[in-house]
Amino acid sequence: MFEFEIGRHRVGQGNPVFFIAEAGVNHNGSLDLAKQLVDVASDAGADAVKFQSFHAEEIATKMAPKSTYHQETTGGDEVESWFDMLKRQEMSREMHEELIGYCSKRNIIFASTPYDLKSLRLLCDLDVSVIKIASTDTNNLPFLRHVGTAGKPIILSSAMATMEEVSEAVETIKHAGSKHFAVMQCTGNYPADLQNSNLNVMHSYREAFGCPVGYSDHTAGIVNPIAATAMGANIYEKHFTLSRDLPGPDHRMSIEPEELRETIALVRRAQIVAGSAEKQVVPEELENRIKLRKSIVSREHIKVGQCINADMICVKRPATGMLPRLFDTVVGSVALVDIPADTPITQDMIDA
Repeated sequence: MFEFEIGRHRVGQGNPVFFIAEAGVNHNGSLDLAKQLVDVASDAGADAVKFQSFHAEEIATKMAPKSTYHQETTGGDEVESWFDMLKRQEMSREMHEELIGYCSKRNIIFASTPYDLKSLRLLCDLDVSVIKIASTDTNNLPFLRHVGTAGKPIILSSAMATMEEVSEAVETIKHAGSKHFAVMQCTGNYPADLQNSNLNVMHSYREAFGCPVGYSDHTAGIVNPIAATAMGANIYEKHFTLSRDLPGPDHRMSIEPEELRETIALVRRAQIVAGSAEKQVVPEELENRIKLRKSIVSREHIKVGQCINADMICVKRPATGMLPRLFDTVVGSVALVDIPADTPITQDMIDA
């Protein structure tokens, strides 16, 4: 599996999980709120804070209906159209520039999802470290061709997609020239049910594409941060807000600052627990490896020159003698010294 870098972070197997704190549109169009979100993400220990870059005219018709979820959180189309809601959430170039500078001061990577070609070009012009593709564009192959030529690491989300669609998306960005990309398992309802997490899809992605994989989490609770990390997620993304009580479409399904801090801590601890795939003895086991394991022991007094048979020996603690797997080697050997009963037999005591 290949690796790549996002800013100063290396992404892939054997590296710390790259944690993206998804601010999205939870800034409500306010630069001040956006900076507060940056502060929260940085203080919580996230590696990147991600926003959304779009022009309403480029991504939705004026008559596009709101999703049921957005109707629940912001009211029906008669209250405000989806187009008008998107218009309020746009970030200007100046807001992008201000946030990139502020993220640099707070030592956290600025990231954003471009939803249209103009926004992609803006992000490339601003030289962002990574391009995150939303699940809504997994099947938008014309757009993905442009993304693939951008020369930036790509993180591709895959909610609402079939495996065939994800494969086609990956082939599209690869054919366009992208060599550094990751694919994220994701479930596209808000909040998502745990039973629809399908974290094993990450293994399918890793096997199919040979790339870093991750999980974009829309569930509640602490199960998935632990499970996904233990299952090998290289990237983890979670929506957050300053308060679920704020008005807006995504606050309700986002976690609050203390929850973000706890989630990142869980991911870090889970990666420590997952540890290495190489089975080896850890230093803390060495003492018990001697005291609790067994070795070959004389069952009776064995005289020098005596040929040892199986009835004369047994296996007991501690493991200071010859290993039990050498039992058949000891049988038929000749004692070079007198061996008292109940004594661990070492190699220098026999002629084997």
